[in-house]
Formats: sequence, structure tokens, C-alpha cells
Amino acid sequence: MAAQTEESDCAREQTKAEQDVDQVRQRATRDQQRLDSGAVTSPKDLANLQHEITSLAKRQGDLEDVVLEVMERRESAQERVNELTERVGSVQSRIDDATGRRDAAFEEIDRETASVTKEREVIAASVPADLLKLYDKLREQQGGIGAAKLYARTCQGCRQELAITELNEVRAAAPDTVVRCENCRRILVRTAESGL
Repeated sequence: MAAQTEESDCAREQTKAEQDVDQVRQRATRDQQRLDSGAVTSPKDLANLQHEITSLAKRQGDLEDVVLEVMERRESAQERVNELTERVGSVQSRIDDATGRRDAAFEEIDRETASVTKEREVIAASVPADLLKLYDKLREQQGGIGAAKLYARTCQGCRQELAITELNEVRAAAPDTVVRCENCRRILVRTAESGL
């Protein structure tokens, strides 16, 4: 925006400077025509007219220098606008690409969530109601994880190794007994890799 504003300011300044040059040029042309027509006969008026034409030529030269300087600044501003426009386009392209990838990832997550939700409903139907209620309660308390795998005598929920007495209690428990970690209170899922 700043570069575009600068370019537009330079354009206005250039237009004004060019108009000033045109006015001086027209006045010099009129004075030269008066001088050439022979309508002015007084030597004093002729001298004044010639002096004015000389002054106007100098003024025209000064104004043309101003026009050139403004044109150079405007060209520089236009190059900056073009460069920044390209950079904005490049950044916008990357934003569009990232937005597209994000939207695709959201769609994939939504599909996966729907699939997992259906699987959970099927599995939850086969779990006793009191166990499911306990699991949901623990999941809410424990940041979304209500059960954790017992792996090599370590609860994978809190990453704490079970004490020997706790381990002995888990070993002695029947396979269908719900056992919980003493540290994080999550339900422990026993497997062949539990280290029992």
C-alpha cells in the first residue's frame, strides 16, 4: 500500500510538473510570436520581451529537470510496486497451498473421526455398562485417556513402573478383573508384553 501510494503521489507530481512545463512553453511561444510579428516596436518593450523569453526558457529547463527527477522517482516506485506485487502473489500462492493442505487434512481427520466413532460404538456395545461408565469417567479426568497398556511392568499412561506389591496384585488378579494403576488410576490393559 505504501509503495502504491508513493507511486500514485509521484504520478500526480509528474502530471503537475508537466502541466507547469506546458504553461511556460505556451507562454514562451506566444511571446516569441509577438516578437516575430513585429507588433512590438518600442526598443524598451522589445528588450523586455526578449528578456522574458530568455527567463521563460531557463524556467522551462528547470521545470523539465523537475519532471525528469519525478519520472525517475516514479519509475523506482513502480519497480518497487511490481516487486512487492510479485512477492504478495507468491505469499498468497503459498497461503492458498497451505490452506488447501489444511482443509484436506481436516477432511481426512473428519473421515477418520467418523470411522473411529463407528468402531467405538460397535466395541462399546460389547463392553459391560459399568466398565464403560468407569472408562468414560477416567477418560474425562485423565485428558482423554481412560485406559493404558501395561508394558514391561510400566503403565503407558503415566510412564511409571509398578511397585512389586502392585505387580503381584495384578498377577494374582483374574483375567477378567479390572485392574487400575495406583499412580494415575487408569485401567490397565494386560497383554503378553506386560512383564507379568
